[in-house]
Amino acid sequence: MNTTELEKIKQKALEEHIPIIMDETLEVIEKYLSKNRPNRILEIGTAVGYSAICFTEFLAPGGIIDTIEREKERVEEAKINIKLAEVEDMVNIYEGDAIDILPTLNNKYDVVFIDAAKGKYPFFLKEALRMINKEGIIFADNILYKGYVMSDYNKHKQRTAVRNLREYIKEVSENPNLQTEILEVGDGLAVSKVE
Repeated sequence: MNTTELEKIKQKALEEHIPIIMDETLEVIEKYLSKNRPNRILEIGTAVGYSAICFTEFLAPGGIIDTIEREKERVEEAKINIKLAEVEDMVNIYEGDAIDILPTLNNKYDVVFIDAAKGKYPFFLKEALRMINKEGIIFADNILYKGYVMSDYNKHKQRTAVRNLREYIKEVSENPNLQTEILEVGDGLAVSKVE
């Protein structure tokens, strides 16, 4: 991996206010990945490819990351970034809405990373559970959503997202096959290990 290019990709995203994974969130995920080198990762929400590039460092030899992005402009930028970072043989980008793409996938994954439309998290979870391997792990980023999820305060605009994020937390917390922790790193990270 070309770390110089990775740093440039990160800086450009921050300057352009493109949401990328926060350093402290990335640290938590990388700790897990380095211990359990995954063969296959599914990422829902590519943005400019930054997190996918970071994750390639921890793949098992021959490992693959499948990542889904619906915004055409972001897909184009992600393709360029992945090439610049010299990891294009490890990352597949699916272009389109995850709602349409996920049901068509039948791979098995060791890790699923959810970082896309907040209002769709319960649907993403259902699909992730269908494809996750035993002893796999599902990460959901921004799960506390600026603190709205744990407070009573809700702007009308965020109501659906907040309701669905709460639903996600409830589902992963009550699922007997999952062991879930909600970490207050970044904007909140749900870590669900499959028993």
